[in-house]
Amino acid sequence: MSNVSAPRLSTTTVLLLLMPPLMWAGNAVVGRMVNGLVPPILLNTLRWSLALVILLPLAGWVLRPGSGLWSHWKRFALLGMLGVGSYNALQYLALKTSTPVNVTLVAASTPVWMLLLGRLLYGVPVSGRAAAGAMLSLAGVMAVLSRGDLQGLLAVRLVPGDALMLLAAILWAWYSWLLARPAPGSEPSAIKADWAAFLMAQVVMGVAWSGLMSAVEWQLLPALPAGQSHVQWGWPLAAALLFVTLGPSLLAYRCWGTGVARVGPAVAGFFANLTPLFAALMSATLLGEHPQPYHALGFALIVGGIVVSSRR
Repeated sequence: MSNVSAPRLSTTTVLLLLMPPLMWAGNAVVGRMVNGLVPPILLNTLRWSLALVILLPLAGWVLRPGSGLWSHWKRFALLGMLGVGSYNALQYLALKTSTPVNVTLVAASTPVWMLLLGRLLYGVPVSGRAAAGAMLSLAGVMAVLSRGDLQGLLAVRLVPGDALMLLAAILWAWYSWLLARPAPGSEPSAIKADWAAFLMAQVVMGVAWSGLMSAVEWQLLPALPAGQSHVQWGWPLAAALLFVTLGPSLLAYRCWGTGVARVGPAVAGFFANLTPLFAALMSATLLGEHPQPYHALGFALIVGGIVVSSRR
C-alpha cells in the first residue's frame, strides 16, 4: 500500500499562489482610483488591447489562418465575451459605486454559483457538505450586501456596483465551467497546450467584444463643454494601465496556472480567497476606505463555506 501525501507547499509555490490574489486586489483598488480618469468599459478595452500587444511575440501565430482559432471561433468568442469582455468590464463598472472590499467579497461567492450552475447546466450533483458550504458563503455575501444590518436583511437595497459584481461572479462561474467542460474537439490541441496561445485566443475575441461595448458606452456618456474630455490622459492613467495589463492580466494568469498545476485547484482556491483581505489592506492604505466589522463577518463566512464544501 502506498501513502498519498498532500502536495508540498514550497516557498516558491506559496509565492506563486500569493501573487494572483495580490494582483486581483490591486486591480480592484486601481480601478477605483482611476474611475474619474477614464470610462470603465474603455479602461477594460485599453487594458486588454495592451495585453494583446504584449502577447503577440509569445503567441502571434494564433492569428494565422491555420492555427485553429478561426475554425473554432465560436468557442473562443464565447470565452472572450465572458472572461475578458463581460467580467472585467462589469468589475470596473461596479467600482464606480462600490468599494474594492465589497467588490472582491462579492466576487468570492463565485464557488457558490459554480455549484449551482454545475447542477443546472451539467447535472453535477451537489453534496450535502457542498450545500452547507454554499449556504455559509451566501450568508457572507448577504452580510456584505446588507452592510451588516441583519434586521433589514429581507429588504436589502443593493448598491448598483454590488449588483453588477454579483452578475459578474455568475458569469465568471459560467466561464469557469466552459473551461472545465469543453466540448470534444472544440479546442485545437496546439492552442490548448500553450498558456500564452490559449489566453491570446480569448483576448483577441474579448477585445472585439469590449470594443463594441466601449462604442456603446461612449455614445451614452454625457456631453462635455468644449475643451474637456472623458479621458484624462497623463502619467496616473498610464501607470494604472501598465499595472492592470502586466499584473492582473498576464502575471497573475501565469502564476495561477503554474501554482494550480503544482498543488491542484482545491489548495489554490484557499489562496484566491485572500483577495478581499489584500483589497481591504490596500484600500485602507491608498484610498482611506477602512474595513468595517461586517466585512470581517462576510469574509469569515465566505471562507468558512469554502472550507466546509471542499473538505473530504
